Amino acid sequence: MAGAGAGVSGSNSKDAVDGVEGFAVAVVREDAAWKVTALKSAALTDLEAAERQLRDLRSAGAVFGLLDIDEEFFIVIRPAPGGARMLISDATASIDYDVAADVLDALDIDVPDIDPDELDDVDPWEEGDLAILSDLGLPEPVMGVIVGDTDLYADEQIGMIAARLGFADELSSVLDALGH
Repeated sequence: MAGAGAGVSGSNSKDAVDGVEGFAVAVVREDAAWKVTALKSAALTDLEAAERQLRDLRSAGAVFGLLDIDEEFFIVIRPAPGGARMLISDATASIDYDVAADVLDALDIDVPDIDPDELDDVDPWEEGDLAILSDLGLPEPVMGVIVGDTDLYADEQIGMIAARLGFADELSSVLDALGH
């Protein structure tokens, strides 16, 4: 894999992985400070790889991942001893994206029975835990508003999450280094 520059390793939004573009970052809250690092590009297409990379961080503080898949939808993953908590911003993405179908499978939710040709006529909906980041300062109703704003691209929604929680500058630095 080519280096992403500025000493940051991980996915580069200019390199499509299995035809998927976007970014995947790990966010860690430790000692009242935020740290954002890029995850390896496999996190964009392989839910298990994303979870493994997050678990490997082994932080005493809060750890979660933010995945922007093709600017179409985003996934929040929060590892926990009993299994990861997850939120996907658009369950209909599971029709076209294996990683989205894997999230629904992990949530024990069936992939929607929608004809792929009719996807443009179906309003997206989220699945998972809207309260996934509530203990860090992003209440469920606010996450619901962010996810519900379907006029925004996934990276814009992730930017709203970062701004609300206070790590927008750290996220911006990593995304700049990734060329996103």
